[in-house]
Amino acid sequence: MSIDYHAICKALYQEARFLDDRQWDEWLACYTDDVTYWMPAWDDDDRITEDPHSQISLMYYPDKGGLEDRVFRIKTERSGASMPEPRTSHNITNVEVLAARENEVDVRYNFNTLSHRYKVTDQFFGTCTVTLRRVDDRLLISSKKIVLKNDYIRQVLDVYHV
Repeated sequence: MSIDYHAICKALYQEARFLDDRQWDEWLACYTDDVTYWMPAWDDDDRITEDPHSQISLMYYPDKGGLEDRVFRIKTERSGASMPEPRTSHNITNVEVLAARENEVDVRYNFNTLSHRYKVTDQFFGTCTVTLRRVDDRLLISSKKIVLKNDYIRQVLDVYHV
């Protein structure tokens, strides 16, 4: 796959914008059906967990169905942790191409998300490693690993925080 850095950034920025604008269906459309969405936890030795099947994760969805369920709960107000929905600002920096294959590219970037709810602003920051896959004329996320650096938080995390 020829690496088009502009297209890579566009795909990442678009996903972030959909979260900020609460465009849930458009956000889901940024992902392949077989996506793995994982946020490992930090263990007692200050290392991130390595296996979502045998160790604790802050979030783990083995396919798009888990993300669709999350969005369904948010949209139908069946998520007490999401009511009212926070106002967010997702900021992405240091986008770096790690590897490219025939129709996929691995990318690492830093993120900083500000989340405002109940007159309080929280900050979440860390790194993401994603695999973008060309599907028709779009780059879709087929894998996303989120390493949250400030994991001592005062609330339940959700997909819009990262």
